[in-house]
Amino acid sequence: MRRLALGLAFVAVSLTAQTSPFSGTWQRVPGEIADTFVFNVAGDRLTGVMVTSNDRRMLLAGQVIGADVAFEARNPLSPDAPFRRYRGRLTPAGLDLTLAQLIAQPAFPYAVPPDWKPGPPLRLRKASSDTELRLPATLQHTPLPPFRKLPTNGLARTPPMGWNSWNKFADAVNDVDVRAMADALVATGLRDAGYTYINIDDTWEGRRDAQGNIRANAKFPDMHALADYVHAKGLKLGIYSSPGPKTCAGYEGSYLHEAQDARTYAAWGVDYLKYDWCSGGLVYAAKEMPQAYEKMALALRATGRPIVFSICQYGELDVQSWGAAAGGNLWRTTGDISDHYDAMARNGFSQFALHGIAGPGHWTDPDMLEVGNGGMTAAEYRTHMSLWAMLAAPLLAGNDLRAMTPEVHDILANREVIAVDQDKLGTQGWRVWQSGPLEIWKRPLAGGSYAVAVFNQGTTAAKVAVRWSDLRMLHPRSLRDLWAHRDLGSATQECLASVEPRGVVLLRASFGVEEDPQ
Repeated sequence: MRRLALGLAFVAVSLTAQTSPFSGTWQRVPGEIADTFVFNVAGDRLTGVMVTSNDRRMLLAGQVIGADVAFEARNPLSPDAPFRRYRGRLTPAGLDLTLAQLIAQPAFPYAVPPDWKPGPPLRLRKASSDTELRLPATLQHTPLPPFRKLPTNGLARTPPMGWNSWNKFADAVNDVDVRAMADALVATGLRDAGYTYINIDDTWEGRRDAQGNIRANAKFPDMHALADYVHAKGLKLGIYSSPGPKTCAGYEGSYLHEAQDARTYAAWGVDYLKYDWCSGGLVYAAKEMPQAYEKMALALRATGRPIVFSICQYGELDVQSWGAAAGGNLWRTTGDISDHYDAMARNGFSQFALHGIAGPGHWTDPDMLEVGNGGMTAAEYRTHMSLWAMLAAPLLAGNDLRAMTPEVHDILANREVIAVDQDKLGTQGWRVWQSGPLEIWKRPLAGGSYAVAVFNQGTTAAKVAVRWSDLRMLHPRSLRDLWAHRDLGSATQECLASVEPRGVVLLRASFGVEEDPQ
């Protein structure tokens, strides 16, 4: 999650003489400081840095024309990710700054949400003429130890399955909701289908006590009792934090309290931690990101309690090359999902290049499920579920489990599709054929079978000939349609799949006792 939050103040130092009225440190008003802009102006060119309570962004393509200014704010870790374009005008009251555009890079899996709109203008005041920014001493740390490869913790041998609070409840989640979702997982049969984690996302955090121990806020009066309730249902409890001083929603992070927080989680009975980068970029250099995650992984292991570790930093810094070595059981490889087909497809279909990285105990994560939240059709939700299964991705439902239609329940509870996702071989599927909006993916399964998915990203129905030779597969002895729950008999040279708009046909191809050598 990347949500702007209020909370941290920043101190600028190093006075220099400037001639432009824009040069210097500007801070947002009124109220607490949420944004600080440091401008360096040379002639009509502007450079600098933008700092929020979550991260820092470099200011590029800056231009000053009279009383007007324009610039772009880009994430230095992800130069191809969407960037923000600002415009401002100098007035007697200060600098009125507007976020004019959020611009997506076409080659990157992030994208502008379909419902994004520019917010209201910011009013900035000039705090000083300083053109260098230094964080307060409370946000500075000694260098982290050198990164070293950690052995596996033995957890998450198949992709984690369960429920997460954010997609439906966001910051409104509370103890009552979590207990209700635990009840619903049992009542609907989803627990028995494999959904075992109940994960509380951001906004549960309260303040630290005098000894620095994290406490839950009033929405969660007794975390230990909540964990006991969840465990009594045959489920496991997950929680959320950040390696930075603040979470994405502006609550207390774990910065400089990693070991202390890990001990607290273990004492409560927590079984899963989602660790979201959020404000980590404020206090850690980019090169320190692996060590920052490893620090918490080591803290979790030191408690002696088995806690699944979910790394969430949106796929930056080639996390797939170090996520497992840093102790992660799964790591995000995309920006946030939303309940729109384009966002889901962007996150899912972009993963084909990561084939060969995931496996038992360490999984790539294109974000949580949106099935049942109402923004997609049933066909699109079946595509969502099928694509995540082909990717060997975690299946974390994000809907209100108490209010599922039978159709939504059947999508989430389809045990034949779940079996593909949870296959013990743990090999991620990949795209083997594409023609326009049509794609065929295959995934090898334990025992020599294959899952074959035929996707239609177009807006009209299509017939797709699945030729086994094109997929470098032997002729299957039998085929089964996993959404129709229907055997299709033995296969010949090809199988003709009728695929609805933005839909999928998901097949299981079996070879009997003769295993496919490919």
